[in-house]
Amino acid sequence: MKQLLLVRHGEADGIAPGALLGRTDPSLSERGRRQCAHLRALVPSGAGTAWLCSPLARARQTAAIVTWGRDLSLEIDPDLSEIDFGEWEGLSYEEIKSRYPERAEQWSRFAADFAFPGGESLFDFQARIERVGDRLTSADRETLVVFTHGGVIRALICHFLGLDLRDYLLFDVGPAAVATLHLWDGRGVLAGLTRTPGDRGQAEA
Repeated sequence: MKQLLLVRHGEADGIAPGALLGRTDPSLSERGRRQCAHLRALVPSGAGTAWLCSPLARARQTAAIVTWGRDLSLEIDPDLSEIDFGEWEGLSYEEIKSRYPERAEQWSRFAADFAFPGGESLFDFQARIERVGDRLTSADRETLVVFTHGGVIRALICHFLGLDLRDYLLFDVGPAAVATLHLWDGRGVLAGLTRTPGDRGQAEA
């Protein structure tokens, strides 16, 4: 059995609650930094632990706060980046539904050919989630700690639990949340989902 901890970054600076935050690359807010400080006690640091991180600043800063003072090697994996919302970056779902009702409906039912305008397709996003899942499954470590984004975490939970990707909205993964999974033979059990007290939502896929 492997233990997988999926750590969402803390609150990002200058992003309105409910706004889509994908490839835009803000730093953590002061509140986000405080949230991440609480994560240090939740994240193990044993010799058998592998550490992976999205290349985006808010994830790397979260990792730096959580791992400060620990002698470890952090692997940056571009596949752990949040989905690219393209022209919809910074909009809320309600704004999208009002301005682009047909496209919003396609997104809500995860149409096979849906792509965010000027951004990433759901097909390509799912393909990267599967690549990440395969690498995590084959990693030669007992514990894996991954610093990434809300959409990636929810999609990886679906991947390991054998759920359809459209079920990812069933999981509420707020800023500085930690999802813990136990993995066997490419499948997993959701063992816990810890939220930072008083977090507030920044929407990711």
